[in-house]
Amino acid sequence: MIQSIDIVSIFPEMFEPVLKVSITGRAITKGALIVRPHNLRDYTTDRHRTTDDTPYGGGSGMVMILDPLVRSISAIEAEHGRARKIVLAPTGKPLTQKLVRELAEEEHLILLCGRYEGLDERIHHYVDDEISIGDFVLTGGELPAMVLVDALARLIPGVLHNENSSEDESFESGLLEYPQYSRPAESDGYAVPAVLLSGNHEQIRRWRRQQSLIRTRDRRPDLFSAVNLTDEDRRLIAAWDAEQSSRQTVEAAP
Repeated sequence: MIQSIDIVSIFPEMFEPVLKVSITGRAITKGALIVRPHNLRDYTTDRHRTTDDTPYGGGSGMVMILDPLVRSISAIEAEHGRARKIVLAPTGKPLTQKLVRELAEEEHLILLCGRYEGLDERIHHYVDDEISIGDFVLTGGELPAMVLVDALARLIPGVLHNENSSEDESFESGLLEYPQYSRPAESDGYAVPAVLLSGNHEQIRRWRRQQSLIRTRDRRPDLFSAVNLTDEDRRLIAAWDAEQSSRQTVEAAP
């Protein structure tokens, strides 16, 4: 299980507020997780503490140079032990809950935060993974690193108040999570679905499963296509579709 995370960035101060609050802050306060931000400039050797330079072949922007990155990895591993090393960049493989759970089994991670036009491509001789949090471009890898730390912290035993709550959440089963409601039972004319007030646990289970299936089918067909549907799943989907079709027929009637 994950015990420590080292983060290398030219803006290590960005992490301080995030590491103090919510689930991540609780994990750190409890001693269940150690997170150490490092300033990449501390691993430079020139008086200007240079971390970037112009790209070979021309082009706009700057590229983060290799040597300080390699020195940071070597120094961190020399002090804190071997680690799985990860670059946060938009060209990486997508971060999924399955990958988060895989990374959570590592004891030690080093996260390298890119900036500008990215890291010198030769960094991939020194790291194990390149990860992206989505098909969009940010100004740096710091926010993706925070996302990954947050996702990992909540998997550490004893950090969540309700250890079972993560099991029903989106992506854990390959489906999006079902809708959630709280008090009051009616607000501004909008009511909580009656099944949730029924006290019938089996009906509630079926409704929640149905809603997860429908949400995933309608919002994330890419996820839905990979789900192995049971016979019950097919019946729940068919019942929902029949109900919606009947409702539309009634609403369309003159």
